[in-house]
Amino acid sequence: MEQVIWAEKYRPPKLIDVINQKHVVERLNAFVKEKNIPHMLFAGSAGTGKTTCALAIAHELYGKNWRQHILELNASDERGINIIRGKVKDFARTKSIGEIPYKIIILDESDSLTPEAQQALRRTMESFTSVSRFILIANYSSRIIDPIQSRCTVFRFKTLSEVDVKKYIVRIVNGEKLKITEDGIKAVIEISEGDLRKVANLLQTSSTLGKKISEKIVYDVASKAKPTDVKEMLELALKGNFEDARKKLQDLLLRQGLAGSDIIAEIHRQIYSLNIPEEAKVQLIEKCGEFEWRISQGGNELIQIEALLSQFLLFGKTKS
Repeated sequence: MEQVIWAEKYRPPKLIDVINQKHVVERLNAFVKEKNIPHMLFAGSAGTGKTTCALAIAHELYGKNWRQHILELNASDERGINIIRGKVKDFARTKSIGEIPYKIIILDESDSLTPEAQQALRRTMESFTSVSRFILIANYSSRIIDPIQSRCTVFRFKTLSEVDVKKYIVRIVNGEKLKITEDGIKAVIEISEGDLRKVANLLQTSSTLGKKISEKIVYDVASKAKPTDVKEMLELALKGNFEDARKKLQDLLLRQGLAGSDIIAEIHRQIYSLNIPEEAKVQLIEKCGEFEWRISQGGNELIQIEALLSQFLLFGKTKS
């Protein structure tokens, strides 16, 4: 993820650009200073700076000609054993010309590599350590086989906090001279869930729809259910007003064109803020899981979510 403000002239990323990963950056800087890096595994959720760190290491080691010394592959597109035996092995076996005696191979989304490809990669990493270093990037390190993990220094990237995301939003807003409301900032934070790629995309798209970015614009751009709309729908059902709750659901599904799974995800989030006993929240969360599974199996979205709303109505009647 290249965290670069749109208005800035493009430059290769630097380790200093990475947000809220001090525990990772300090260790990486030590390796870069010595100009000797090990095989590395970057693990963590999406949009936290893993790819930025890998590219920054390459830039700081090789300078302006850094792209000549790296091979960057996305394993979700090229994840078979032939890629490892062909393109990766051919690049790994050639020696780098220059001050740094090794090349860097960056395998993004390496947790998508097939088991056979990972076994081939293990041997390649072992054979060409003197002339090549591997940086594996994964969302789920558990999907990387143990022999590869044991050959790598593991760096775990933290999910970004709301404060960090807000700083990034302000940085973009100031750099691009945008206008954004407080509820707009809150909406971007809520939807992005700590993914800075989502933050940049939301702001860029939202800025084309109005001079001032508001909560409504952000949710329209993201095609997500507004929390206030979903909460109002749930409260109507709890009060026994099923007809109005059903109309609200139809508005979300049909007029706003939202996906049923997204509505259930927002219902799940809103359950925690409802004024109902903890035991009831647990039961309703279980129902959310059941009806989301039904939709994933091909169930009609409107029928399934209406059935979920009926569970809220039944609880409301039991409580009264």
